[in-house]
Amino acid sequence: MLESSLEFLKCVNCGSKLELDSFKQDKEIVEGILECPKCHGQYPIIEKIPIMWNNFSLYLSSRKKLGGKLYQLIENLKLKTFCKSSLSNTSQTHEDRTALEERWSLIYQNSKSSKFYSEIQKNLNSLQKSNLVLEYGCSIGIMTSFLAKSNKMVFGVDRSFSALRIAKKLSKNNLDYVVADFLSPIFGKLQFDLVLALNVLELVEPTEFLKHVSKQISTGYFVISDPYDFDRGINSVKKPLDEKLLRMNLQNLDFKITPETKTSSHMSWILKLNPRATLNYDVDLVIAKR
Repeated sequence: MLESSLEFLKCVNCGSKLELDSFKQDKEIVEGILECPKCHGQYPIIEKIPIMWNNFSLYLSSRKKLGGKLYQLIENLKLKTFCKSSLSNTSQTHEDRTALEERWSLIYQNSKSSKFYSEIQKNLNSLQKSNLVLEYGCSIGIMTSFLAKSNKMVFGVDRSFSALRIAKKLSKNNLDYVVADFLSPIFGKLQFDLVLALNVLELVEPTEFLKHVSKQISTGYFVISDPYDFDRGINSVKKPLDEKLLRMNLQNLDFKITPETKTSSHMSWILKLNPRATLNYDVDLVIAKR
């Protein structure tokens, strides 16, 4: 974690400023704990990545294999004890997302050359440069690393530690990543000039997510794309959106849709699942402005 990121992050539970207890540091904070002096919330920094979950045990409950791996990675005794204690307090669950998140991290690595990303980059190049940029669902950092080339400060948020560990291999002094839930207020009332959310609506309740993002943009752009693939069984969102409802919701939140994206589009997004199989989505792109 960049030490400068401390001024942007807030306690998930109460919104207060956080204090840093750094255990290992080079150009960045490699190991440490972010602590809230008000409600005493604690958020570990492991392998340069802050995990801003309101309950670290809850995060590990569906990632116990990851928890074991993190425990092995940690060098500092205090942080190691914190991780062990959190693991011992995890709840019982039938789901362990570790292997799934590792697999998708590999899929995104193998799909970096998809034309979809270059098309999105062309659209982003047409927008004015920003001081503060945020991407939800940044995964391995394909777009955040691109945005960091021309914008002042860029943050990427994802739930997958495995993906962000890959993203963190590219070190820049204006680019940082945070493990967090998409609806979590990790930035408090901070306003962004550009928020990016590519193909994430099946991972979070769409209407709630749009409301959350709308509070983070007073003047700026919201770039969102999706294939509207909501068939996730028991994990499906309760209120899915289509291309018309997405635009309608954005307009109801006082966003103006750019003329180029007022009608639905069909951008090809090809994901290489393995050497013999690919997944091809038709993705709709919306650029909204305030």
